[in-house]
Amino acid sequence: MKVLSLVSTALAGLALFCTSPAFGASCTTTECHAPLAAVKYPHAPVKDGDCSPCHAQKGKEHPVKGAKTFDLTAKGADLCKDCHDGIGKKRLVHAPVKEGECTGCHKPHGASQRFLLDVGEDRSALCLNCHDAKPFKEKFMHGPAAVGSCGACHDPHDAAEKGLMKGKVRDICLSCHADFAKLLKEATVVHPPVGKDACTACHDPHGSQNRMFIKNKLPDLCTGCHKNIGKVVASAKVLHKPMLQEGGCSNCHSSHFGKAKGMLSADQMTVCLGCHGTDTLGTPPLKNIKKQIEGKPFLHGPLKKGDCRACHDPHGSDNFRMLKGNYPDDLYLPYKDGAYDACLKCHERNLLRFPETTIYTKFRNGNRNLHYVHVVARKGRTCRICHEAHASDGDKLINKEGSQFGAWKIPLNFSMTSTGGSCAPGCHRKFKYDRVKAEVYN
Repeated sequence: MKVLSLVSTALAGLALFCTSPAFGASCTTTECHAPLAAVKYPHAPVKDGDCSPCHAQKGKEHPVKGAKTFDLTAKGADLCKDCHDGIGKKRLVHAPVKEGECTGCHKPHGASQRFLLDVGEDRSALCLNCHDAKPFKEKFMHGPAAVGSCGACHDPHDAAEKGLMKGKVRDICLSCHADFAKLLKEATVVHPPVGKDACTACHDPHGSQNRMFIKNKLPDLCTGCHKNIGKVVASAKVLHKPMLQEGGCSNCHSSHFGKAKGMLSADQMTVCLGCHGTDTLGTPPLKNIKKQIEGKPFLHGPLKKGDCRACHDPHGSDNFRMLKGNYPDDLYLPYKDGAYDACLKCHERNLLRFPETTIYTKFRNGNRNLHYVHVVARKGRTCRICHEAHASDGDKLINKEGSQFGAWKIPLNFSMTSTGGSCAPGCHRKFKYDRVKAEVYN
């Protein structure tokens, strides 16, 4: 009996020992649980040798083969909340946290990386256990997503913002893109989505098949909002080619902000002449407009204002050279209503309607309308035979060098007086005209 009493006393002492911090130290130093303390980042209680915050002994002996002699002190997240009280209380809670599955991500005793995780900065292996991997295998990837830094943008436990974002999407983006944020504050013109909406209105925050991980290829991304431009792209007979080339709309426009109207990368003429200022643009090459207007004393009115859009639609048109109205693309076309709208939307609309006039043009012999004679009667010579569309050395944009007629450049030999003038082109002999005292022709 005395021996039994001594054994009972020893077992009771062992039970007390097992529930003390000292016992925790013995757990991790014995051959049974030594690996728990061998990890690089042990859980604080394990590091302190105190198993009792999480484990409670329910049997007198330990270990017992085939039986559990310890229980957890609480179930699920309640076990963790005794120490980690502030987690899971915000508006949106990550599903594992909400369901009390803390060990779905964290190792309870310790791990090879910080925060009781077995993954480091690249957490994709952990997150993609639950989340779809497809957005992380796109051709073009957002930096944090590319390296698995999910925690750069998302809170892994809970957040006030949708998607468990650490803050407002816009604020998170600008916290990294600080150079962009600085330029944005200085910008004269800001794209409305950039000024009001989240960056994710246009960009996929993880990755995309498109450059800069935009949600759709260009110009489709832009025309999703700019419906009127979308109609032009879908139906125009003559499209501005940069829209369909790599870069799309951003070949001419800044995507976010700028210092010029329309978010152009520079003033309108500078942007246009950036391409239309070479001798090799297109096949066959288009005219070098920069060279055409350089040093010329007389510029077409819109060009004086730097306004190429006054005549051309920069996106596309049903008309030759993307003009905003009809204009013949050949040397000859007798006037009819609508045929010369590109010019007559600014110039006098009645210029070509009457064979005689005293008010609609100064190019007349007495009352005889000489514009009518040239453009309406006979073969119908188009404006380009006498006038340059952009700039000239001659007043009224008269082309002093003459107009190209196949292999021959037709000379105009035009001169002006205060009441008229004369010309001696290659298509007829010299004629004078006078508005006040009409010349008589033999």
